[in-house]
Amino acid sequence: QVQLVESGGGLLQAGGSLRLSCTASGRASSTYDMGWFRQAPGKERNFVASITWSGIRTNYAESVKGRFTITRDNAKNTVYLQMNSLKPEDTAVYYCAAKAYSSQYNVWGQGTQVTVSS
Repeated sequence: QVQLVESGGGLLQAGGSLRLSCTASGRASSTYDMGWFRQAPGKERNFVASITWSGIRTNYAESVKGRFTITRDNAKNTVYLQMNSLKPEDTAVYYCAAKAYSSQYNVWGQGTQVTVSS
């Protein structure tokens, strides 16, 4: 059974950068399409970015295009989210998710808090 562990969250000022990591354990985790989502206080969880298992195709929410970059290192079973030019509205709990033998995201990490102050 695959498990996801996020890390890299923190508190920083607007305009700063942060890199989140999501390490997967379990068999065949490098074959899963992966994604990042976020949930701000009192709001629904929203899609941020995704990457196919090969790393060839990526997709981003409009609100983060040009600022965030999703990458993966299958040798390390790790997916990254590089976040630049952070804004206070990026404040949220960020979750990593995997499509483990599914067309839907069916495995989730515990989340990591990102807080951006103005």
